Amino acid sequence: MNYFERAKFFKTKKRLGQNFLINPDVINAIIDEAKITKDDIVIEIGPGVGFVTEQLIKYAKKVIAIELDEDAVKELEKLNADNLEIIHRDILKTDFSELVNEKVKIVANIPYYITSPIIAHLLGEVDDLDNKNRNLIKDIILMVQEEVAQRMAADENSPSKQYGLLTILSQFRADVEIFKTVGRKSFYPAPKVNSALVKLTVLEKPKLDLTDYTHFRKTVKAAFSQRRKNIKNCLLHGGFTKSNIQKALQTLGIDENTRGEKLSIETFGKLSEELLKNENSVSRKD
Repeated sequence: MNYFERAKFFKTKKRLGQNFLINPDVINAIIDEAKITKDDIVIEIGPGVGFVTEQLIKYAKKVIAIELDEDAVKELEKLNADNLEIIHRDILKTDFSELVNEKVKIVANIPYYITSPIIAHLLGEVDDLDNKNRNLIKDIILMVQEEVAQRMAADENSPSKQYGLLTILSQFRADVEIFKTVGRKSFYPAPKVNSALVKLTVLEKPKLDLTDYTHFRKTVKAAFSQRRKNIKNCLLHGGFTKSNIQKALQTLGIDENTRGEKLSIETFGKLSEELLKNENSVSRKD
């Protein structure tokens, strides 16, 4: 089975970020990591011409392939499998509750330029507690740019440029693991960067139990808004008062010269709660 020869006959569209996975070893790694059984429904995002799809349908109860490119949809239709449903639609405009009424597994080889919007669409923002898509997902196998994978799986001990808003978006409702790096020659046409496969195991509850998740999102967004500045100045820039910031940092024992990328998700939770408590205390006095 020569995926390269088959891929060459399809005219890829650069505007859609199409790079088809042609390495059978990597395709097998996706299938193995997904641990798909005959009880599973799989939603495949960006199936392209179906090289991964034709393996998924061998193992899953049903595969729902969501593809934006009309020409790719025509190729997928040639698979002619009873357990394959093909949907010609933009994934960012897709509500999973319209497609399934039970939990599914996600397999996705997505255009790298829309990685963050797709993760937000699947998992919801940190203050989107009842996201309909996330509530229907067991886990996600995602092919992304290697640099993006490192950002998704980072923590406060990682290089500063890796740990940021994408980290918290990814990890707030999922456990994140990079399980395979993928060279550029594994694709046709070959991209300019290496890639990585990431598994996100969706959590039943948010990673933190907070009073106000929107306030947490505001705190984190402010902390990463100016990477070269310390946490105190970032929070000031984000609309928090100087007295509140100083009091919260002092209570938690955080040096005001610390940068946001050195604070763990758990510490951000404590900081948000402390800032909120101080705000409420001032409001009651007023």
